Amino acid sequence: VQLAESGGGSVQSGGSLRLSCVASGYTYGSYCMGWFRQAPGQAREGIATINSAGYTKYADSVKGRFTISGDAAKNTIYLQMSGLKAEDTARYYCAAARALSVNLCYPYNYWGQGTQVTVSS
Repeated sequence: VQLAESGGGSVQSGGSLRLSCVASGYTYGSYCMGWFRQAPGQAREGIATINSAGYTKYADSVKGRFTISGDAAKNTIYLQMSGLKAEDTARYYCAAARALSVNLCYPYNYWGQGTQVTVSS
């Protein structure tokens, strides 16, 4: 499985960005997909996931501001981010995990290279 993120950049507080993750080497729908982020000096944080049934979960820090979605025809996962804050500044990673069942996933073990998001206040 190969993952390639794009769409990062610099934006002012309150702005929006949409990240994309193009996946290859897998069957869409048989994997769980997620977006993670890591700020300098901090641990990697899972912020949004979508499982093989299409159910989504969000970290409290982004709930109501970020939306994860997928396009099976394009083998692409998106992260729509709005109401961005300075604390959202981080490197954002797309990740994939084989689906254990409709609602469960194996640990995420496929990762992209990441894309930088910088939010200025």
